[in-house]
Amino acid sequence: MKLPRYFALIPAAGVGARMGEKIPKQYLQIAGKPMLRHVLDTFCRADVITHTYVVVSAEDGYIDATMAALHDSSYATVLRVGGATRHQSVLNGLQAMQKQVNEPIDDDDWVLVHDAARPGLSIGLIDKLINILQDDEVGGLLAMPVVDTLKRAGAEGRVDQTVTRDRLWAAQTPQMFRYGLLRKALEQATAVTDEASAIEAQGLQPKLVEGDARNFKVTLPHDVALAELYLKGFV
Repeated sequence: MKLPRYFALIPAAGVGARMGEKIPKQYLQIAGKPMLRHVLDTFCRADVITHTYVVVSAEDGYIDATMAALHDSSYATVLRVGGATRHQSVLNGLQAMQKQVNEPIDDDDWVLVHDAARPGLSIGLIDKLINILQDDEVGGLLAMPVVDTLKRAGAEGRVDQTVTRDRLWAAQTPQMFRYGLLRKALEQATAVTDEASAIEAQGLQPKLVEGDARNFKVTLPHDVALAELYLKGFV
């Protein structure tokens, strides 16, 4: 019986408009190298990952330099099939992965989809996710239990309601599902912002695996300084 393999897929076709920078945020320098490079380095060092694919836009002018700086670029492949949304970029990436001659993907192989803007991912988190989900029928995702009191806004920015945080989790990545299931779910989904939502639309329940605060998403300018503190080991 053939054992399933584990592939990483990194959608990196966004422009990062909320950062207000002249270059896409995945290429901003953090702790001495582009944010995307931190993510690629982590997956390339993870022995359990068979191969890593990064999805960029067709006109991306930064990825070649990032790939050239990798210790061994043979561990990763660039797919210039990025779409207008994360949903489309991931789906395009899954379709393009299947066409790779050296690493054809089976439906039972696992795909770990990870944000290019989460440079705090560690090999330990990758191993934890895989160890918990490798025999799961559905798959799942890293996430953090919500600890803050949540407020729903009403008119004029005033509190309309306090929302109970019981059983609420904040989704992180990687989100890990079998290739065939994930591709089918994304082909049938509309207006989803993460892979787990597409799986949920299939009537399935992804498993939540507790992540780490270091694995946060760099979205706003002040997030860059915090990510740098984490990556340099100051926090």
